[in-house]
Amino acid sequence: MGKTKELSKDIRDKMVDLHKAGMGYRTIGKQLGEKATTVGAIIRKWKKFKTTVNLPRSGPPCKISPRGASMIIRKVRDQPRTTRQDLVNDLKRAGTTVSKKTISNTLRRHGLKSCSARKVPLLKPAHVQARLRHEVLNLPPGPAPNHPPRVSAGH
Repeated sequence: MGKTKELSKDIRDKMVDLHKAGMGYRTIGKQLGEKATTVGAIIRKWKKFKTTVNLPRSGPPCKISPRGASMIIRKVRDQPRTTRQDLVNDLKRAGTTVSKKTISNTLRRHGLKSCSARKVPLLKPAHVQARLRHEVLNLPPGPAPNHPPRVSAGH
């Protein structure tokens, strides 16, 4: 289900005024170009809360500001191999303390599920160097041998 547009305060007030004047939901909807269910929902809300303004949504406010979120997204798009801990440290330097899970949630919310920040980098530079040293030390002397292709016995 997609997001719906919010009606302006004056349209909602006009709906309530027409309802007070004795008009039905359908007639109000036709006159203002809205559906009867929308009109009914706004009038029910007005009867319950005696207000037509939008009430705040439930849940705590976001810890990461829109600017911080765009900084995270930009960094992950530019450097897909960046870790969540790096992003946490970047935000901490900017003055916001968040967890790695919050970073993951923010990336997912902005549609970056496939290239979300890694939990651990695949190979650290020290590990790459160690592997190369191991290969160089364990290479047989002389040119690489030419092995004939393997053929399985019985075929």
